[in-house]
Amino acid sequence: MSSETSPQTDCQAVDLNVLGKPLEVCSCQPMTGWFRDGHCRTDVGDLGRHSVCCVMTESFLSYSRAQGNDLSTPMPQFGFPGLQPGDHWCVCAPRWKEAHEDGMAPPVLLESTESSTVEIIPLEILKKHAHQGMT
Repeated sequence: MSSETSPQTDCQAVDLNVLGKPLEVCSCQPMTGWFRDGHCRTDVGDLGRHSVCCVMTESFLSYSRAQGNDLSTPMPQFGFPGLQPGDHWCVCAPRWKEAHEDGMAPPVLLESTESSTVEIIPLEILKKHAHQGMT
């Protein structure tokens, strides 16, 4: 059965970003997202709420490692190359908020950050951390 015969699937596939527009890809190199489809989409099974698309910085990678989540070390057994500064990655909304409160939040790509993020982080705060320029 093709997607043309299943309009419900098409409707469910439209996720919005925090700006109310269609959610854009965060990263496919490295592949990110709860669903590993490059998008920072989430669902009820994603207890971490991987909804914030961020540009990795050395300070955030060090901060995350100190919090017990090493994002820098490659783990080939999971197909994870390890992140470097400049990589885009879907970060858990509560972790990003914690990093913000500690002055360590990485820049956010608003177009690629899922709308549900504002349930945890106010849009005004996300906008203050919006990534400026090219990576």
